[in-house]
Amino acid sequence: MTLTVLRRREDVDLPARLADSAEARDGVQLTVGEFDAWFAGRQQANNFQVTRIPFSELDGWSFSQDTGNLGHRSGRFFSVEGLRVLSWAGPVREWHQPIINQPEVGILGILVKEFDGVLHCLMQAKMEPGNPNLLQLSPTVQATRSNYTRVHNGAAVRYLEYFVGPSRGDIIADVLQSEHGSWFFRKKNRNMVVEVTDEVPLHDDFCWLTVGQINELMKRDNVINMDSRTVLSCMPPAKARVHEYSNPFQISLAASRDRHAGALHTTAEVMSWFTTQRSLCELDISRMPLKEVPGWHTTEKEIARTDGKYFSVVAVAVKAGNREVTSWTQPLFEPRGHGLVAFVLKNFGGVLHVLVNARMEGGFLDSVELGPTLQCIPWNYDDYDGAERPFLLDYLQKIDPARIRYEAVHSEEGGRFLNAESRYLIVEADDKLPYDIPDDYTWITLGQLTDLLRHGHYVNVQARTLVACINAIS
Repeated sequence: MTLTVLRRREDVDLPARLADSAEARDGVQLTVGEFDAWFAGRQQANNFQVTRIPFSELDGWSFSQDTGNLGHRSGRFFSVEGLRVLSWAGPVREWHQPIINQPEVGILGILVKEFDGVLHCLMQAKMEPGNPNLLQLSPTVQATRSNYTRVHNGAAVRYLEYFVGPSRGDIIADVLQSEHGSWFFRKKNRNMVVEVTDEVPLHDDFCWLTVGQINELMKRDNVINMDSRTVLSCMPPAKARVHEYSNPFQISLAASRDRHAGALHTTAEVMSWFTTQRSLCELDISRMPLKEVPGWHTTEKEIARTDGKYFSVVAVAVKAGNREVTSWTQPLFEPRGHGLVAFVLKNFGGVLHVLVNARMEGGFLDSVELGPTLQCIPWNYDDYDGAERPFLLDYLQKIDPARIRYEAVHSEEGGRFLNAESRYLIVEADDKLPYDIPDDYTWITLGQLTDLLRHGHYVNVQARTLVACINAIS
């Protein structure tokens, strides 16, 4: 008779281990000063260059004569196509746009390992052509299927074996999450965190950092890239040590994470509200030939709207000495202006709540995901008044700086978007916040939001960044 050995359903020690790592802000493997020197060295060690080029100079990319879609000759990587969206609700009932179609599921993975009893994350200094400062900290593995199957005939993706196959480490988190629904068509990536105990060879472009050090770097502009932020948000919450806090904000923030603390709405009520929002969002979404997208025009160097708003599609030539392929050309989406992305927090009965929006984007798999309180490029709404402007845009643009609990500029996915930066804010509401909120908004605790991050397609990528930012100020 074979003896069946049952395991714990949850690692009960992990939250405390993550809390210990979050408190180790001075470092174990590297001090903050040593990290700064290492990162500067990686910038100097490699030749990075990004040049705008006309579409005619793209190597391996071309516009289809039949559809006008912009794609790669391999049929892999991604293509730029047209999208048509019909909505039966909301201020805009129909629109057309270019969109990135990248059906492959990529891997975004962070490897963790203990050093001197403290968990560390293996982070990579990775160049992306769309990053305003080119080099940022990415996950251990950040690769599309085309990349790690080496369609480009480049070098193998380092540390991939820890996330796939028989050598894979112990799973801490593994969930499919969406990317930017406004620019990607149903794109998803596998967000993974795995732990190993064996010796891991360290490449020059990688370093080990504690969670606390990463949180400190999250406070700097354009250091932690989007792919790292989304994976970090999917990590289980660290154990809250409320007795160590004296700041009322920190105490109410810790209570917000506590699954046993009270909330304005039960989790069942939150899910019912969200299900209602999804069921009310009736959309007819269809891909269409890029050359037939109305209101957009193509020149030698860009695909853009006739009114100059929202974004354009451009082409670049790239040189990067430390990438699997050291030179290439590709299209990129470039937004018109910087974004403003914010969470508004409010204390209810000693527990901070987050105001979230059931946000509809044409590229989402399920049409609606939970988004930030505000997510927009303000410049696009300069000529709109009143209810036509995004909810709380004016409130947040005029907010008292004393109410801002977090502020930093972060860029979006640098492999597909050029200079796509947003100002990320976490704001504690004052008495000027409107009491009435629209039906597609609700208040939830951080614990409720974190629970949803264990499942795919509930929380959008901008909200996931804000979750990582909140963890940085804990």
